[in-house]
Amino acid sequence: MAFTLVLVLIGALLLLVIGINTLQQQKQRAEALRRTELARQRAILEETEEVLANTGMFPCTSHTNLVLYKRIKEAAQQAKMLCNTSQKADYERRVLDLNGMIESMQKAPSQQPSIENFRLPDNDRQILVLVQTLKKLKAIIRDEHNKGKMDPNVFANEENRINSLQLRINVESMLSRARSACYLKQYGSSRQMVTKALGTLNTIKAQTPTDPFITKKVEEAKLLLEEINSALKLAQPSAPKAKDEDDIDLLFQPKKKW
Repeated sequence: MAFTLVLVLIGALLLLVIGINTLQQQKQRAEALRRTELARQRAILEETEEVLANTGMFPCTSHTNLVLYKRIKEAAQQAKMLCNTSQKADYERRVLDLNGMIESMQKAPSQQPSIENFRLPDNDRQILVLVQTLKKLKAIIRDEHNKGKMDPNVFANEENRINSLQLRINVESMLSRARSACYLKQYGSSRQMVTKALGTLNTIKAQTPTDPFITKKVEEAKLLLEEINSALKLAQPSAPKAKDEDDIDLLFQPKKKW
């Protein structure tokens, strides 16, 4: 009887240990998931804030700014629920500030600055930042649209604006590099870049023949290509005198008598 009681107690103890270990593992998994999700929300918040900080580099609409502010607010709200007690107050203040900004933007008339006057930055580092910002912005608005948080018409308009800006940057960058190569008398590389730019422009022109930027850049690229071809002709050495003719003259000239 005593032996049976001991076995029962040992079995109960084992079950208790197993139960405690299971609860601890579940708690650890829940804590790991919490930390992972908190890190994800913080990454969303930081990336969106970075994009928002760089929107001054290109003509940005109020619709885009509103989407970015709402995305930051949502990430801050999620982070507030996942963070430690000591960090909650900071996120609460941030959410309150964002609410005020979003409310003001929604009351203000929408703004859609023209992209026709957009100019590429002179600094290569700034161009790289701009390219990366537009790439991230496109991914953000697609994600927000897929979540049902953007009107389809607004999304289509914003994506078209980003595509147009990316095209302008690409073409401007190629033509700028072509001019630099031409200045350095690297005519082969220069012609290759201009030809590539013209191919891109002609492809887009077939789809949007009335775009004034495309028409202007096509003419600009053609003029630059003519300039490069003219410089190439001037740079080519004069053709040497045919050696065969010299040999024939030498063969039939009067022979000297010694």
